[in-house]
Amino acid sequence: MSQVLTTTDLEGALPLIARGKVRDLYEVNDKTLLFIATDRISAYDVIMENGIPSKGVLLTLCTKTWFKILTDAIPSLRTHFITLDLPPQIPESLRPTLQNRSMQVRKLKIFPIEAIVRGYITGSAWKEYQKSGTVHGIKVAAGLQESQEFPDGPIYTPSTKAELGDHDENIHPDQAAKIVGERYASKIESLALALYKTAHTYALSRGLIIADTKFEFGHDEETDEVVLVDEVLTPDSSRFWPASSYQVGRGQDSFDKQFLRDWLVKEGLKGKEGVRMPEEVVKRTEEKYREAWEKITGGQ
Repeated sequence: MSQVLTTTDLEGALPLIARGKVRDLYEVNDKTLLFIATDRISAYDVIMENGIPSKGVLLTLCTKTWFKILTDAIPSLRTHFITLDLPPQIPESLRPTLQNRSMQVRKLKIFPIEAIVRGYITGSAWKEYQKSGTVHGIKVAAGLQESQEFPDGPIYTPSTKAELGDHDENIHPDQAAKIVGERYASKIESLALALYKTAHTYALSRGLIIADTKFEFGHDEETDEVVLVDEVLTPDSSRFWPASSYQVGRGQDSFDKQFLRDWLVKEGLKGKEGVRMPEEVVKRTEEKYREAWEKITGGQ
């Protein structure tokens, strides 16, 4: 089995800026960060005790592929991605472990919202809709069935960006505009919808449905541009369904951590700290991540 990297230690080569649920962030210089995707996995906002082999590499290579697909399709798109090459400060001994799970990216001011786009009604959106006929407080068409594509096209449903350990909160787009300002909010919304539509078309050609996904954006203060940041369109940030078995009116199989979530619920461990996944859950989750990566990238 591949080595599992759940935490990083660069032996003082670069200063650590932050540790997120999955990524460790280091400062390369005053304009550049090193994003290292570990093999940590979280569910219901709690990080599991053990990791998923190769997960960080799969997420990073998947993100690199998407950045190329999206910038080819939308030439005006700016991203924070610089290179997969490691900075010269990284010791030789650490390079094999960190290669292909690390991205050098531009350091930007991050907008404090998650830009979620939903093409299909599922998950928390489906639960809210059953109660009130709304999604994030937005009135949507009546009579929808579970997993149905929104008849008027994908919808932008932002959430707050919680601190580590807290829960993101679904909000109405008007509330997002109050948080980041109207001008940036409308740009983020239009960009997120364009990115989703581009990605959805590409994924469908590879046998995948992107039910929903989460984008994050930063602000380039020198040019005043909104820039796509973080990982994009991975099984960590998106709900992927196999197109071959898609059927309206029920929940779908999923290329993400749904297997882990289902196990946590079944065992009464949802939201509990200190949970160690059994080998079977690790193996099945790794298989799902690898299958999604292979479908998206062709295994490159």
